[in-house]
Order: sequence, then structure tokens, then C-alpha cells
Amino acid sequence: TWTIGRSAKSSGSTRNLPEPLKVFVGYDARQPVSYQILQHSIVIRCSQPVSITPLIIEQLPIKRTGLTPFTFSRFLVPWLCDFQGRALFLDADMLALADIAGLFDLADRIDHDDGGIRAVHVVMNKVVFERASLMLFNCYHADNRTLTPAYVESAEGMHKLGWTESVGSLPAEWNFLVLYDDPQEIPAAKIVHYTAGIPVFDETMHLGYAKEWHADAKQSMSTVPWAVLMQNSVHAKHVHARRMGRQGTA
Repeated sequence: TWTIGRSAKSSGSTRNLPEPLKVFVGYDARQPVSYQILQHSIVIRCSQPVSITPLIIEQLPIKRTGLTPFTFSRFLVPWLCDFQGRALFLDADMLALADIAGLFDLADRIDHDDGGIRAVHVVMNKVVFERASLMLFNCYHADNRTLTPAYVESAEGMHKLGWTESVGSLPAEWNFLVLYDDPQEIPAAKIVHYTAGIPVFDETMHLGYAKEWHADAKQSMSTVPWAVLMQNSVHAKHVHARRMGRQGTA
């Protein structure tokens, strides 16, 4: 049985802590490296606390899938947030090259300037089916209460944002579509979307933004030498003692 956990407001806590930015990322077990590099790119550039949750279909209260396991589970984000606060959904095959706190702030300014709170903000790309690849939800908006597990399991038109007419438009650099968008028209992508596949395949290495992805991948897998990492640890002496013991019996 799936139940919603208590929200921060209802937990009885009196501590005045900053609310982490909530980010949900589609997860595809066929290429877990996509999720790993995306979440790394988010945390190393984010200026605020951030909570990143992978949408793993086996852990969710729906079974519906499509081209990816998260084709439809993305629309559960407001429900997973108990219809409270704001939350960002991202496809797995993305890379954050800018501080996503700026995206949350931008959506706030758009709502303020337009004089109304939008149910969801997206980049209104020329490729309509990619609009739902990045969605910043105002989870508490009344329209988003439509997005229950039962609805998501069977409804049509969700990728065309059919559950709401309250849609805010974000600048194109927040969802730069490799293969579709022109880098001369959008020279400074903030979130890159590798629509044809991340640049680890011969077929996609030449399509653009491969260098940036591989730089983040290399950084995410790097580490300092063990002696530098553990030099002040109480455990280090036990490791040294065990190594000396093995050398003494060699």
C-alpha cells in the first residue's frame, strides 16, 4: 500500500530550516549512468540545499511505462509531494550547467509578473513532445490535483499538458535540445537535453555538448588518494596495522 509521508509543515517541527529544492529525475535501469551524472551536475552547481529523487518505476504506485520507464511516472511529482510546495522534474538524459535555484527563482518572477500562479512551467520547445521533459510544478495548484496515480495510469494527452491550461513559459536555454536546437540561437545552454542519447555512443558523440558531459562524468568518478582522504580518520591506524601484520607474515 502506497501512502504519502507527512509534510514538513505537518511534522510538528519548530525548527526554521531552509526547505530543500525538490528535484525528481526519471530513472532508466538500462543506463543508470545518465542519472548519476545528472544528479552530480545539479549538486555541484546548486547554491541551495537540494533533494534529488529518482523515479524508479518498481517503487511507484503505477505500472504504466512507454519508451522509458518514466514516460508517465513524471506526472506523479505533485502527488509525491503531497500537493505541496514546488518541484522540478527532469528527464534522465540531461546535464545541468547552471544553478537550478535560478530556475525556481525565475518561475517565481514569471508568476509574479503575470499576476497568477501557474500549475506548471515548461520550455515551450518547437518539439511539442519534449515539453514534458522538464516541468517545474507548483504542486499546490488546484489543476495538479488531477494527477493522481489512477489518472496517470490511464489518461491521454498528458505530454501535451492536457490536464491544465495554466502553463508558464521558460526560456529555451533551460531545456536545450541537442539535435533540435541551434547553438547559435541559444549559445549558453543552462540545462542540456541529450534527446538522441547521452554522448557515450558513436551515434551521439558528434551531436553537441559531449565535452561538457564527459567533463562532469570524469569529475564525478574522481577521488583523492586514500592517504589524503583518510589521514585524520580514527580508522586509518587500523588499516595501517593490518597492512603491517600482513607484511610481517609474508
